[in-house]
Amino acid sequence: MRNLRCVQQSSSGGATGIKAVAWDVSNDSVVCLRDTRGLLNFERWVGDEFQQIASWDAPQDPYEIIDLRFFGDTETACIVFDVGDLVVVRENPIGEEKIEIVGSIDSGISAAAWSPDEELLVITTKANTLIFLTRDFEDLVSLELTARDLEISDHVSVGWGKKETQFKGKKARALRDPTVPDTVDDGRLAESNEFRETTISWRGDGGYVAINAIEESTQRRVIRVFSREGALDSVSEPVNGLIGPLSWRPAGNLLAGVQLFEDKHQVVFFERNGLRHGQFPLRPLDGVEHGTEMLIRALQWNVDSTVLAISYDDRVQMWTMGNYHWYLKQEIFEPGLRWHPENPLKFALVPRSQDKIRRLQYALDVCSAPIIPPTDYGLVAVIDGKTLKVTPFRQANIPPPMALYEINMATNANDVMIILRKPVSEESSQPRFQIKVLHPEQTSLYVLDCSKSEPPEQVQEDGMLEQNQPDPTSKNLGREWPLSLEALSPPTETGEFKLAENGSLLFKRRLLVTGCTSYLVTPSHLIFTTSQHLLKFVHLAINLEELEVPLDTPESDERCRSIERGAKLVTAMPSIFAVVLQMPRGNLETIYPRALVLAGLRQSIAEKNYKKAFLACRNQRVDMNIIHDHQPEGFIANVGMFIDQIRKTEHINLFLSSLKEEDVSRTMYRETLRADERPDTDTAGVQNGKVNRICNAFLEALPGRKANVKNLITAQVCKNPPDLDAGLMEIVQLREKGSDQVDEVVEHICFLADVNRLYDNALGLYDLRLTLLIAQQSQKDPREYLPFLQNLQRMDTLRRQFSIDDYLSRFKKAIRHLCDLNAFEEVKSYTVKHDLYEETMGLYRYDEEKFSSIMQLHADHLKNTSQFKAAATSFHYLNDMTQASECYRLANQWQESLSTAPLIPLPSDQLRSLATTSAQSAIETKDFRAAATIYLDYLQDIPSAAKYFCKGYLFTEAFRTITLSSQTDLLPSIFDTGLTENMASITELLADCKAQLTAQVPRIRELRQKKKEDPLAFFEGDVNEGKDIPDDVSLAATDAASTMGGSLFTRYTNRSMSGTAETGTSRRSSKNRRREERKRARGKKGSVYEEEYLVNSVRRLVERVNSVGEEVGRLVEWLVRRRMVERARAVEGGMTEVVGLCGRAVEEVFGVDEEKALLVGGDEGKHEKKDVPVVREFVRLALLSQGS
Repeated sequence: MRNLRCVQQSSSGGATGIKAVAWDVSNDSVVCLRDTRGLLNFERWVGDEFQQIASWDAPQDPYEIIDLRFFGDTETACIVFDVGDLVVVRENPIGEEKIEIVGSIDSGISAAAWSPDEELLVITTKANTLIFLTRDFEDLVSLELTARDLEISDHVSVGWGKKETQFKGKKARALRDPTVPDTVDDGRLAESNEFRETTISWRGDGGYVAINAIEESTQRRVIRVFSREGALDSVSEPVNGLIGPLSWRPAGNLLAGVQLFEDKHQVVFFERNGLRHGQFPLRPLDGVEHGTEMLIRALQWNVDSTVLAISYDDRVQMWTMGNYHWYLKQEIFEPGLRWHPENPLKFALVPRSQDKIRRLQYALDVCSAPIIPPTDYGLVAVIDGKTLKVTPFRQANIPPPMALYEINMATNANDVMIILRKPVSEESSQPRFQIKVLHPEQTSLYVLDCSKSEPPEQVQEDGMLEQNQPDPTSKNLGREWPLSLEALSPPTETGEFKLAENGSLLFKRRLLVTGCTSYLVTPSHLIFTTSQHLLKFVHLAINLEELEVPLDTPESDERCRSIERGAKLVTAMPSIFAVVLQMPRGNLETIYPRALVLAGLRQSIAEKNYKKAFLACRNQRVDMNIIHDHQPEGFIANVGMFIDQIRKTEHINLFLSSLKEEDVSRTMYRETLRADERPDTDTAGVQNGKVNRICNAFLEALPGRKANVKNLITAQVCKNPPDLDAGLMEIVQLREKGSDQVDEVVEHICFLADVNRLYDNALGLYDLRLTLLIAQQSQKDPREYLPFLQNLQRMDTLRRQFSIDDYLSRFKKAIRHLCDLNAFEEVKSYTVKHDLYEETMGLYRYDEEKFSSIMQLHADHLKNTSQFKAAATSFHYLNDMTQASECYRLANQWQESLSTAPLIPLPSDQLRSLATTSAQSAIETKDFRAAATIYLDYLQDIPSAAKYFCKGYLFTEAFRTITLSSQTDLLPSIFDTGLTENMASITELLADCKAQLTAQVPRIRELRQKKKEDPLAFFEGDVNEGKDIPDDVSLAATDAASTMGGSLFTRYTNRSMSGTAETGTSRRSSKNRRREERKRARGKKGSVYEEEYLVNSVRRLVERVNSVGEEVGRLVEWLVRRRMVERARAVEGGMTEVVGLCGRAVEEVFGVDEEKALLVGGDEGKHEKKDVPVVREFVRLALLSQGS
C-alpha cells in the first residue's frame, strides 16, 4: 500500500563525459570519473561544483569502465577497466603514489564486482577465467570457466514434459495436468541482438557470488554460484532467452535475471541451487514504437531488498512486491542508476548525455486522504504503473493487489496526492476527494465522491498545475519534469511530527521516541508502530513535555497493543474506531484499538448519542459501565433519553446486567484519557451504591414509557443486593392482569438470577402458584417439591406461613407466626432450639407470666454458655438470689456476690466460705485491695488484711487497719516484714532494668552504625564477605521482590510503597505474612528484625518503670517512717539511677528523626505509628536528699 515518493533531490551541472559514479559512505557524497578529451578526471561532487582529486591519461579508445568503488575508510578508489587495468587512486596519499596501476590482465576484463564487505574482488576475464583478489590485490583463487562446470548440476527432474512419462490413454488430452509445461527449456540464447556481457553479483552477506556468462561450447547462458573460497556451488537450470543482467537480492533468497521472448520481457528468479523460483512480466514501455527493441541494461536491488531497479537505455523503472504482486512504482527517464550502499532509498543517476549527476532520496509513503472525521473514509491510492488502485477502506476492506476502483491511465504514474475539497454550493452537500496524479510528462486530476458508489472521474487540470508544466516542444520533456507533486503544489505547512531515517520520531524537531517504523496523526491521537512490534497511542498536546508516551506494557495499558512483527500503519478511521495495518508480506489487517474506541465512545457520550456509544461497547466488547462512569451525573439526568435511543428490550437488559460497582473510568480505562483529564488516583475506584442508583433511575423512567416488564425485572434483579422480591412481585402483577407473557417473564428472571434463590424468595412471599412457576424452570425433582407444596396448600394461613419461614430458616419471622397461633409450649421449645430469647421476650413484654418464663429459659442459657454476668442479672430480676450470687461469684464480682448472699438467706458458715473463696480468687488475679477488704469486712482477719494491703503497696491502709484494731504487735511481724519483702522485689526489678538498658542501648547503637555504613550487608547479609560488588550487578529491586513485599530497603521496615504497588492490600500470602511476623516477634540476634525488637523492648521497659514510680515513692516514705533510712536511701537511689538511664536511652533510641515514628507490622500491610515514650520524673524525698 506504499508508494515511492521523492522527498529530496539535487542536481549537478557544468560537467561532461561522466563515465562512472560511486558513493563515499564516510561523508555521504558522490565521486565520479570524467573523460575530458582523453584525460580522466577523478572528482568529488560537493555542493554545486566538482573538486578534482586526481587526473591521468585515459586508455586508448575504445575502452569501458567495468567498476568504480570508493573505500571511505582508506580514502582510496579502485577503477576496473575492460582493457585489463586495475587502477587505485588515493585521495590523501601518505608515502604512496596518488595514482597506481596495481595490476593488469592481458586478455581483458569482462566483469568485476567487490564483495559487500569490500574484502574481495571477483574478476572474470575475456578468456573465460575467474579470479578472486583480496583488498590488497593478492591472488586467492584463479580458475577457468568450462563446460564441465555444468556437470555439477544435480537438479531433480520428475520428467515433466517428457513423452515417456505422460499418460497416453483414452481422453488423455482432457486429463492433462495443467501445471505440467508443454516444453522444457534447453537454454537457447535469445534471437535478438543481445549483448554478450558477463555479470557478477554478490549475495548480501558476502558468502556467495553469482556469475552470469555464456558458455560458448554449448551456446547457453549459465549462472554459476561460487562460494567465498572459490568453490563452485551450483549452476542454473536451462532457461531460454536468458540475457546478461543479474542481481542477487541482498536478503539472499533470490537471484533476479531477465528472460526475453519474441513479444515480451520478464524478470525471472532463481534460488541459490539454480532452480527457477517464479517470475513477473515487464510492461510495454511508453514512447517506444511497437517492434522497437529496448534492451535491459541492468538489474539492481537496493540494500534492504525492497526495491528492484530495472535500467533500460533511456529510463529506470522501480518495482516493489506486496502480497505476491509486483507493482511498478516509478519510471525515471534517466539511466545509469547507482544505489547508496547503506541508505535503502537513496541513489544517484547519470543521464545518457553524461552531462550531470542527480542525487535522489525516496521514501515509501502511504498516499491517504486526510484523517478528519466524519470524512475519514480511509481512502488510499496505490500506484501500479498505468493503473491507480483506489480503495476507501471504510466502505470496502479489499486486500491488495485488488482495489475497489482501478483507474486506467495513459502513462505510468510517479506520484499521487489526495486532497479533501469541502462543498462550495448547496447542490453538492457531500465533500469530494481530488486525486492528483503525477506522470513522467504530465499530470492528471480525478474526483471521487465516497457517498456514491461510482468510480473516480477525470476532470480538467487546475491552473496551478498548468503554470508549472514544462514546454511541450522540449526534447527532454520527461527528463525535466518534477518527480514529486510537492514541486507542483503550492507550499503548505509541514506537520509537527517527522520520522527520521534512523527511526526517530520528532516533534517540533525534538526527539519524542526512538525505534519508530510508521506513524499517523488523527485529530486526537498520535499513532505509531515501533520496532518492538507494538502499536502505541499518544494524546496530542502543544508541548513535548505534555506528550505522554506509554510504556511497553500491552498487557496493562490500553494505549499500547502488540501487533504482528514488521506491521506498519496504512490509515486510520476514528469514526469507526479502525486502524489498518499492512504486514511485511503485504496482506492487510484492520483492528479496532481500545484507545480509538474509547475516544469515540467518550465523544458520543458527550454528544448524548447513547445509541452509538452502546453499540460501540457491544461490538468492541468494551465494559458498558463506561457509559455511566464517564459522565455520571449527565447519564442519570438523561436515563430517559438513553431508553428512548436504545429502545430494544434486549439491549436495555444487556446494559443493566453489565453494571458493577467499579468505576472503570478510574481503573481499567484511566490511561486512555489525557493526563490533564484523568481522575485523581487517590479517588477510590469503587462507587458504593452506583448500581442501585442507576437501577432506581431506570425504574423511575421505564413505567412512563410503557416499557417491557422484562426491563423492570432486570432493573430489580441487577441491584446490589438483588431485589428478588420486587422482581417477583412484577410477575405477580402481570399474572393478575391475565397476561400471556407470564411464562416468558418467569423464564427471563430465572436466567438473570439463581433459580434456587428465586424459589426460596417466591416461597417467602407465601405465593404457592408463583413458587410452582419458578420450580418448573429449575432442575428440582417434581417428586420432591410437589408434595411439599401440596402439604403447604392444605394448612391454614398462619401455620403455612410458620412452616414456610421455618423451612427458609427465617426463624425470627417464624416465631411471630407461632406466637399468633397461641401455642406457648411450642414457642418455648422453638425459642430454645433457635436461640430466639430476645425476639420472644420482645413479643411477650406485656405478658408478665410468659415473659418471666422466657426470661428463666434465657438465664439458664446464659449460665450454660458461661455468660455469668448477664445470667446473674437475669436471675436477680427473677428474684433467684441463690443462682444470682453464684453467677456473680463466677463473674468475679465479689461485691454483688457477697451482698446478695444474705438475701437467700445464707448461713454464716456458708457466707464465710463464700468470702474465703472470693478472697482467694482476688489474690489469684493480684487484686490485693479486694482481698484485703474481704478479709477485713467479712472474715475479720486483721493480720491477713494488713498483709495483703502491704502486698498491694497500700501501706497507709495496712497501718490504719492495724492501729484501728489496737493490734500494734502486728507492726513488726506483718507491716515491717511487708516493707522488707516489697523492698527486695523493687530492688531486684530495678537491677534487671539497669542491666537490660546497659546491654540493649549499645547494641542498638552498633546496629544503626552498621546499617549506615553498609545497608546491603545489613538488610540482605554480606554475601560477598566484604568484597566489592561488581559493577554489572544491579541493586534495584525486581518486580518479583516488589510483589513479595517491597524493595530491598522497605520489605523489612514495612514502609508503604509509592506508585502502582501502593494499593492498600498486601500482595504477600497469609502464610508468608505469618512467617514474617514470627521472625519479627523473635527478634533473633543478627537478623534484620533485631533492631526493631530491641527498640520495642526499651519502650516496654520505660513503660514498666513509669508504672512502678508511685509504688516506689510510697515504699520509700514508709521505710523512712519505720526508721529504715538506709534501705529507703538505697531504693530511692536505685530508682533515680534507672529513671536517668531511661531518659538518656529514650533520647538516643527515639531521638533520631526516622525513628520518631517507628513503624510496626500490622495486618494486610497496614501500620500504625507509636509515639516516643515519655519518662515520668521521680520525686525524691526531701528528708533523704538533705541527709545525703
